[in-house]
Amino acid sequence: MAEAYIVGAVRSPVGKKKGGLSTVHPTDLAAHTLSALIERTGVDPAAVEDVIMGCVMQFGPQSMDIARNAWLSAGLPETVAGVTIDRQCGSSQQAIHFAAQGVLSGTQDLVVASGVESMSIVPMGSSITAALEKGMPFPFGEKWVERYDKQEISQFRGAELMAEKWNLSREDLERYAYESHQRAAKAVANGYFREQIAPLNGVEDDEGPRPDTTLEKMAELRTLREDGRITAATSSQISDGAGALLIASEQAVRDHNLTPRARIVTLALTGDDPVYMLTAPIPATHKALKKAGLSISDIDVIEINEAFAPVPLAWIQELDADPARTNPNGGAIALGHPLGGTGAILMTKLLHELERTGGRYGLQTMCEGGGQANVTIIERLSSPL
Repeated sequence: MAEAYIVGAVRSPVGKKKGGLSTVHPTDLAAHTLSALIERTGVDPAAVEDVIMGCVMQFGPQSMDIARNAWLSAGLPETVAGVTIDRQCGSSQQAIHFAAQGVLSGTQDLVVASGVESMSIVPMGSSITAALEKGMPFPFGEKWVERYDKQEISQFRGAELMAEKWNLSREDLERYAYESHQRAAKAVANGYFREQIAPLNGVEDDEGPRPDTTLEKMAELRTLREDGRITAATSSQISDGAGALLIASEQAVRDHNLTPRARIVTLALTGDDPVYMLTAPIPATHKALKKAGLSISDIDVIEINEAFAPVPLAWIQELDADPARTNPNGGAIALGHPLGGTGAILMTKLLHELERTGGRYGLQTMCEGGGQANVTIIERLSSPL
């Protein structure tokens, strides 16, 4: 049976809004991680068969197939193609899935899975705003309205609906956010991320964590919606960042003298209510665990994207997951969420944390626009093939 292996994983630091990466062109940001990946793995870049890159706002500086442009900007061989994909916040996790599927199918041996987003240069919603300014229709047409009526469809409403359904108070959400900052600050201080980060533009560490934040400060913030529970403190940060992984077949590992660091165990994908939007990680995780023949207690490290605090809290409730194993080094509330880059960044964090702690199985999942979710389960390898 064919296997797909992760042989390299690297990311940029995650820059905060108006931070150290805010002036770096997104093509150059992505190119930086591609160059670092090739350098660290030592692979012949001409042997790479495709570069699959997630990017959500494919507009302006992030348009015209940024995957191809980033590879060329890195000075890498023109013979290697690239494709840019959009599965909303899960875009670069889907890039990992597509790369692994190419290898598992036997049609490819070496594929780069990557992602990028510069939310400083290309703000969230840029493509929609530009279309509306030109009088073009909103993405939801008449048939959508026939099915779901004229109601607000947004991540902010979805987060509030989740908090209400799972009976999560504002205080619950803020306690979770506070813990995310504390974990992230500890990880940065202890250097847990240093090996996985390729410094850029003078930035060596993630800029988002606020070790001095307090529950009292959070309680003073206004909610994002009138009479709501979600504030900026319990939401992911607007960020800039990129990540890249090299996925290889067993034959490629042997031919190129590569070291397999993890095996792709299971790839799962599912959709859920698009109005709630953020709930799909729950059924997707059940599906992935069943496919893998594992239970949640078998998973040593979990990375679930903290788009909003209700997402991991509801997921932990429904899966009966161990909070200590879930986002052990903080999540997007503290570290940031550069949209199309987040999936590759989370997988890089997951792999390195398994290696640091000696864990065996890791699970990654994230909510995505349209009420979707990817789940990836990997197994750390401790010996060569």
